[in-house]
Amino acid sequence: MNITRSLRKEDAQHKWFEIDAAGKTLGRLATRIATILRGKDKPFFTPHVDCGDYVIVTNADKVVLTGAKWNDKLYYSYSGYQSGMKAHAAKEMVTRRPDFIVTHAVKGMLPKNKLGRAVIKKLKVYAGTEHPHQAQSPVKIEL
Repeated sequence: MNITRSLRKEDAQHKWFEIDAAGKTLGRLATRIATILRGKDKPFFTPHVDCGDYVIVTNADKVVLTGAKWNDKLYYSYSGYQSGMKAHAAKEMVTRRPDFIVTHAVKGMLPKNKLGRAVIKKLKVYAGTEHPHQAQSPVKIEL
């Protein structure tokens, strides 16, 4: 008889992974990152426990969007005042904040609750190839 075991928060072991986003399609990259952050690729996945791993994304400014999405995809921000909504195209956002595009795509694939807010903190996105997490000795993943 097989027994399904639930993982406790204290028993979860978190690893560090590094992903190079250069030349990768944004959506396919984001789904893979969200799966690792959530821990769904592990055999002991438990839906209500943060059992995922840390992910470092480098070269976020070299991510690829297909079709005409560089001009058509819009990111909205609202100040709360009348006519305070601003829309920025993806081409503009990648020059202003290159880490935002990847973070925004992954955040939309995570649960919208306390667990999702805790999981997104384990995502570290950087525009260049350098990152300050060498001490954690991250394992490089090729997608």
